[in-house]
Amino acid sequence: MGPSARSLLGVPLAAGLALFAQPAAASTQDDWAALSNIGVGGLAAWSLGVPLIDGDSAGALQAGGSMAASFLVATGMKEAFPETRPDGSDRRSFPSGHTSTAFGAAASIWNRRGAGEGVPAMAVASLVGLARVKADKHHWYDVVAGAAVGTTAGLLITHDRSGKAQAFAWGDTHGAGVTYAARF
Repeated sequence: MGPSARSLLGVPLAAGLALFAQPAAASTQDDWAALSNIGVGGLAAWSLGVPLIDGDSAGALQAGGSMAASFLVATGMKEAFPETRPDGSDRRSFPSGHTSTAFGAAASIWNRRGAGEGVPAMAVASLVGLARVKADKHHWYDVVAGAAVGTTAGLLITHDRSGKAQAFAWGDTHGAGVTYAARF
């Protein structure tokens, strides 16, 4: 990691820490909704920006693909399984799109950049899910489903930068699965 990327890495980490300080102050549903928007936006910027600054265009492309796939799958599921939001505003509760996108970004960060960045990214993604429930936009199971969609997309689409580990999705008319290979 180059010096500029190391210094830039402090920005998303500081943003993540700021997010953790916010729940004590977040008292209304609007505050929680704003917190979830900040969290998912910060993770998106982190998963795309840091690889680009490091000259890792493949990592940025994979992160973008992970978030796009998470969003598309969650949107399709919202259409297939219309569920009323806890606040009654519409029937697009299941699964949480914010949470799926946040976990898609976080899983991409973890898979591409390692646990040192992945653990804080997953913590911020978890905070996004909590904020969606506290904002009364989702049930707990909407958030769990969104987290599963995002994590799956992030792990399947993003590849370990070192080339030591890869996941491959496969399928035919008789079944489908994922094969994971790692070099030690």
